[in-house]
Amino acid sequence: MTELQVGVKILVKNDGGKYLLLKRSAEKYPEVGERWDIVGGRIDAGIPLIENLRREVMEETGLVIENEPVLVAAQDILRIEGRHIVRLTYVGYANGNPVLTDEHTEYGWFTVEEMKGMDLDIYFKEVLDKWVVD
Repeated sequence: MTELQVGVKILVKNDGGKYLLLKRSAEKYPEVGERWDIVGGRIDAGIPLIENLRREVMEETGLVIENEPVLVAAQDILRIEGRHIVRLTYVGYANGNPVLTDEHTEYGWFTVEEMKGMDLDIYFKEVLDKWVVD
């Protein structure tokens, strides 16, 4: 039997028109290493998607999403045996300086063009390559 998991991610945009990326900790995520990614994680069942998304942003950065996030991408991630992961990616606004946890080693605010030249999480790179973001 295959387990279904749902993840929510968000491209957090600031008033300057740049997006927040976090660099994963190689110690915390040895399977993927120090790649840049957007904020997010798995949902808690029974809680609305946007509430899960706001929780993830608060837990990972201390930031508060200022608007109703807009869904920009849905992905099937089928590369893990016995699990089917669906990832929903949103765009939303927040301002301030993130406060990182041990999951990430640094952060930065980048344009879409700047992000395209970076070492990105493969699933986030797919969002940038396939969907219009900006």
